[in-house]
Amino acid sequence: MAKPLVLNEIRTRAVKFLQTWKDTAGDERQDAQSFVRDLLAVYGITETRAAFYEKRVKRASTGTQGYIDALVPGLALIEMKSAGKNLEKAEQQALDYVAGLTEAESPRWVLTSDFKRFRLLDLTAPKGEDTIEWTLADFPANSDRLAFFAGYGVRQFGSKDQEAASIAAANLMAELYEALEGSGYDDHEASVFLVRTLFALYADDAGVWERDLFLEFLTTRTAEDGSDLGMSLAMLYQVMATPPERRQKNLDELIARFPYVNGGVFDGTVSIPAFDADMRQKLLKAAMYNWSSISPAVFGSLFQAVKNKKARRELGEHYTTETNILKVIGPMFLDELRQRFVDHQHDPKKLRELRRDMGKMRFLDPACGCGNFLVVAYREMRALDLQVLERLQQLEGKQEWWQAGTMFFDKAHLSVRLENFHGIELEDWPARIAATALHLVEHQANQALELALGVGPDPLPLNKIHTIHVGNALRIDWASVVGPSDRLYVMGNPPFIGISQRTTEQVADLKQVWGPHYHGSLDYVTGWYKKAADLFAKPRYAGAFAFVSTNSITQGEPVPNLFEPIFSTGWRIKFAHRTFAWTSEAPGAAAVHCVIIGFDKRSRKRARLFKYTGNLRGDGVELPVTEQITAYLTDGPNVLVKPRALPLAARLPEVRYGNKPTDDGNLIIEPEDYAQVIADPVAAKYVRRYVGARELLHGEDRWCLWLTNLAPEDLGKSTILKQRVQRVRDFRATSKAASTRKAAQTPHLFRQIALTTTSYICIPIHVSENRPFFPAAHLGPEVISSNANFVADDPDGFAFAVISSSAFITWQKAVGGRLESRLRFNKLLTWNTFPLPDVTEKQRAAIIAGGQAVLDARALHPTRSLADHYNPLAMDPALLKAHRTLDKAVDAALGLKGTVSDEDRSKALFSSYSKLTDSGQLEIPKSRARRKAAN
Repeated sequence: MAKPLVLNEIRTRAVKFLQTWKDTAGDERQDAQSFVRDLLAVYGITETRAAFYEKRVKRASTGTQGYIDALVPGLALIEMKSAGKNLEKAEQQALDYVAGLTEAESPRWVLTSDFKRFRLLDLTAPKGEDTIEWTLADFPANSDRLAFFAGYGVRQFGSKDQEAASIAAANLMAELYEALEGSGYDDHEASVFLVRTLFALYADDAGVWERDLFLEFLTTRTAEDGSDLGMSLAMLYQVMATPPERRQKNLDELIARFPYVNGGVFDGTVSIPAFDADMRQKLLKAAMYNWSSISPAVFGSLFQAVKNKKARRELGEHYTTETNILKVIGPMFLDELRQRFVDHQHDPKKLRELRRDMGKMRFLDPACGCGNFLVVAYREMRALDLQVLERLQQLEGKQEWWQAGTMFFDKAHLSVRLENFHGIELEDWPARIAATALHLVEHQANQALELALGVGPDPLPLNKIHTIHVGNALRIDWASVVGPSDRLYVMGNPPFIGISQRTTEQVADLKQVWGPHYHGSLDYVTGWYKKAADLFAKPRYAGAFAFVSTNSITQGEPVPNLFEPIFSTGWRIKFAHRTFAWTSEAPGAAAVHCVIIGFDKRSRKRARLFKYTGNLRGDGVELPVTEQITAYLTDGPNVLVKPRALPLAARLPEVRYGNKPTDDGNLIIEPEDYAQVIADPVAAKYVRRYVGARELLHGEDRWCLWLTNLAPEDLGKSTILKQRVQRVRDFRATSKAASTRKAAQTPHLFRQIALTTTSYICIPIHVSENRPFFPAAHLGPEVISSNANFVADDPDGFAFAVISSSAFITWQKAVGGRLESRLRFNKLLTWNTFPLPDVTEKQRAAIIAGGQAVLDARALHPTRSLADHYNPLAMDPALLKAHRTLDKAVDAALGLKGTVSDEDRSKALFSSYSKLTDSGQLEIPKSRARRKAAN
């Protein structure tokens, strides 16, 4: 049973190839095919089905037929010329042929030769870095450059090319699945069949067994009409699950060449699928593709999506990018390990210690899906281990177990092993994909090891993966999956499910996890945080955990409910990524706004905080952390802001909801009705400008009938008034709410009235997160605000100035809740907690003057709406200057001077909040207490 060649054997064969051909003149017509066959034999390609010789293809430039000397589909095209011929021209001829190939046949590499020289073109490399040449005499020293013929992938993990290859491969799988689904084959069994077929396709190209052995089986052992394909594959997959000593002696010679795979991939039997000619062609098309170039991490998500019809149409649009996964594992553990390597690269003892420590590390993804986090973590850990081994080789020379001739590099010599990577997944299908993806990435890591050191573990048989568990992670005891320790790292991307979307079972999950600490505002994802903290509950365990989460867990009222129980048990935030756009791996899911939060215990290492700006899809910028990361992902005192009934700042007024009509639209005058109402002289007396949030922000026109001083006789004088008031009474009288039915007794009045006789601030409940300042308005009592806004009496403009400051919007963004990504003003949580110290009269006057400067600057352009004024791309310089004057006054009250950043303000605000809430300044001033009692 032939095995893929190790590099040392390839190098030995390269020397023999040189000896065979060094004295041959080299004629394109007579010797080309023999030369190519011998060249491919160096890399173990000896069967005629592994390459197509003299393949006929249409030339793109002329439309005429030509012949490719040799083609390994999806991998390489070889074009031969007689000795001394121009290889660049030969390359151009080869590229002319490439344009006539199918997508599956198209190669990555173009190799040209005149028997004495070789020229290799990488079609995926940048111009200027894509070509290399060497002579026949130098072929043994350069034989590794063609190691891709033996299945050794030369790839950049996470590259766009690899992502594109994974998308193309997933589309081929989707075609196969659709064919099986259309035939009525059982869905679960189709899943098993596809996983096995995926492994066979990958193994065919990646050096797991003889190159294109599976393709040879399909083309030579199955009928063109596909009638025996299902039965043949079932038999083949059964053979690969059977050790050689237990196989039948009279097996077909080709089937017997397939090795024993194990690893659980081919365990168990499924029904035999029925194929037809078209389905067979789809499988052959897939077999022509070069599967060695796929990324197991990217492909896992895509493969999971092939079972969803909508997601199949969008393959490539929705998957978890490796870049985002690295945002978790980098600051969690990988960056520190890499730094240790850099710091100790000249110390063999320290390097061996690093390998031992890496071998003690354990990893758990308790929402592993198709295994993306585990795959990328394993790959990066193996890559670092290889760097350490290479450096040790440079410092100490080869160890005995690196010598292929003495002792093969066994898996026991690896410090990073698959059995240390654990996952929990709710569904069987993605769990199977996760296990298979781990097999693929292990093989890629072993190939990289062999390319670097010349020797590596035997790819087969696979170690069976027992570490992926199927079940509900919030019901499973995680300690039964992997024992807690100081070297355990829990990570992943659990599901985000808000209050309104949760099922009864999911609510029960959360209640069981949180116990007496359960609060209905907690997102479903918080169950994973609690389970992780509980896993390390014993004091001697100080591992680490980090999750991708909806950014809502760091906003608004839920924050103390999540973080207080975690902080109280000794955890601190080791690193965090503020809000950024994460592309979900869920089929059909759009990008969502997420955060990443990582916790550890008893660590003195500096915390790391990353900030994202612009469209939130770029690279984060690391911010300095001088104190600690708060639950709001800021740098400062670790306080938890809780809702308050009254303002913390002594000089700020209370805010209340605006006026609520509950009128079925009858007290509101829309633009199309305005002319009719204003033409009625009686009704016109009661018309007032009416602003909801939209009218406030965008300057749109709307009015209402404000009848607090209605003369009863006016109802008889105005048909419009009488009809509208009557319809209000009828509407309220039929309400299910007793309080609304009671309000039918005063149908001319708004249901709830926020009475004001003075100037006031009008605050929209929701505003865009992109506004540089909170866009509130200062209005006179003649303007009526709806309950889509908050209002507060503000005769001197002090409150308007405060809410218009950079300090306030910084606080709002830090502790306030959001609707989707928009800022949500909350009087209990953002206004009543705003920690403005008790200002002096001089400071108060400066703040009021700053607010008036803002109003004056707006008045320079009276036709502009608030939205126009605060367009972040087009703010008027005069308005911006006025805000800077206002900021200087408010910042001074917070103890800030000079050039002040939002990070400075955030730290000062949290520090002020900590002082105010600890200093006894929580008593209600007598004047305010009396006012509250009067209301």
